[in-house]
Parts: sequence; structure tokens; C-alpha cells
Amino acid sequence: MAGAGTEKALTFIARAGLGLAGLAAIPKYFLFDVDGGERAVMMNQVTGVENEVRGEGTHFFVPLLMKPNWFDVRLRPKLIPATTGTKDLQTVTIHCRMLFRPAVEGLPTIFKTLGIDYDERILPSIANEVLKATIAQYNAEQLLTHREHVSREIRDGIVQRANQFHIIMDDVSMTHLTYGKEFAKAIEEKQVAEQEAERQKFVVQRSEQERQATVIRSEGEAEAAQMISKAVKEHGSGLIEIRKIDAARDIAESLAKSANVMYLPSDQQMLLNVGGGGGAAARPQQAQ
Repeated sequence: MAGAGTEKALTFIARAGLGLAGLAAIPKYFLFDVDGGERAVMMNQVTGVENEVRGEGTHFFVPLLMKPNWFDVRLRPKLIPATTGTKDLQTVTIHCRMLFRPAVEGLPTIFKTLGIDYDERILPSIANEVLKATIAQYNAEQLLTHREHVSREIRDGIVQRANQFHIIMDDVSMTHLTYGKEFAKAIEEKQVAEQEAERQKFVVQRSEQERQATVIRSEGEAEAAQMISKAVKEHGSGLIEIRKIDAARDIAESLAKSANVMYLPSDQQMLLNVGGGGGAAARPQQAQ
């Protein structure tokens, strides 16, 4: 009797242990978690991709029959470079920066048609398509003068194309725009030519001002000569004498301020007596 009771007790303990082990295995093999900023799409081996999107939290699934696939639904950046040609056949390189996220209700379709790496499959192609189609409508110079309009047109085109694939674009902008070497050289030559034209324009204006000044000065001198001639006819040569006196006074004042000028009296004997008495005595001896 005691042996049979012990056997029943051990059997019960074994069954309980197996039951507890099975319960402990449920979280590992039959439950999965969806973290914040993520969503899960369930792949059912019998019915295919389920339309229900699992949100954040813990969910039940059947191993081998159901497989969860996680998607990041937070905003992510993407930088797409593209080299294309303008309307006037200039080569430009443009960088487009996008902030995107998948539409939650479209995750089953994205998983069925594109896969987990949908952004690598779709975004480069639609960005290059829109960039090249838009840039080809403008000249290289218009890309600078109408940058805001071009950026808005590119943004609208990318947003519209991305919506077709259940991708939401929160922001699209042009970050870099560079031109080829030939266009950069042409811009430099144009700037040099414009500066040279401005310089020539200034030279012409200065020459015109100088010509006008010469004409005005000549007219003034001619008018002064006429006035002097008229004054001489009416009042005689007194005006000329006054002008001579004024000129002589000005010359004398100028010479008086110079340290290298010495005044001598009009008597020439002063020059003969500069050397003293010796010179006067030497001349009679030569005469003898």
C-alpha cells in the first residue's frame, strides 16, 4: 500500500512538473512583444498575410504556423544624391533629404509587395525619377533664381509618388546643389566680363565729366577774355597795369618766402666791392 501511494505521488509530481514546464514555455514559444514605435504584420502559413496590424504590447501566435514581422513606424531620414542635366544641357548634382515613415494601415500591402526593406527598394527610384524630370524643365541659372519653386515642385512630386506605395513623406528638401566645372568656369568668366563692362562704363563717364569740365572752363576763360577786352576798350590800359602790379606783388611775396633768394641793390658797384679793398688795389697794378 505504501509503495502504491508513493508511486501515485511521484506520478502527480511529474505531471505537475511537466505542466509547469509547459506553462513556462508558453511566453517563449507562443507570445511575442511589439516595442514602442514598431508594428507587426503576421504571416500565416495557411491564410497568408493577415490584414490586422499588431500594435505595441504582447501578442499570441502559433509557432510554425504564424510568423510576426516587425516594422519601424518612426520618422527616418534618407539622403538621395542624383546627377542629371538641365534644360540648357548643364550637368548638376543635387541632394534630396527626406523624412519618411510607413502608413500603418498599408503595412500588410508593403510587406506583400515590397518587403521589410521597402525604403531601399522604392525611395531611390522615385527620388531620382522626380528629380531628373523636374530639373530637366529649368535652366541652370533658373535653379538658383527659382530655388524655392523648384524645391516645392520636387517635394510635391515625391510626396505624390510615395503615397502610391503607402509611404508618408513628412519633409522633402534640397540640401545641396552643385554644377559641373564648365558651368562654374562660365559663371566666373561672366562675372569677370560684367566687372570689366562696369569699369569701362566708369571710364566713359569720367571722360564725359572731364570733357564737360574742359568745355565749361574754356567757356569761362573766353568770357573772361571778352570782359577784359571790353574793359580795356572802355577804360584804357589801366586794368592791364593793375594786373601787372598784382602779378609782380604775388611773385615778390613768393620769392620773399624762399630761403635761397638774396636781394641785391641795383647799383653794380656793390658787386665790385664784395671782395674788399684787395680787389680794387690789384686792378691798377695790372694796368701798369
